[in-house]
Amino acid sequence: DTHDGVGVQALLDSGATGMFMDKAFAEEEGFKLEPLERPIPVKNVDGTINASGAVTHRVAANVYYKGHKER
Repeated sequence: DTHDGVGVQALLDSGATGMFMDKAFAEEEGFKLEPLERPIPVKNVDGTINASGAVTHRVAANVYYKGHKER
């Protein structure tokens, strides 16, 4: 694959069920945000609703790390 990239520092969570990025970061870097039909609520580990709110958009992006690619 050839690609233009954005270098970032990121937290990798091997137990996570999804990949997430900050909406402001996505907008600053020019990612095309696609609104979700229904927002996805985000809960903290204790079951409370996260203060940052729901996931409201998605982006198409590839994540590369040491030769490994995720979409």
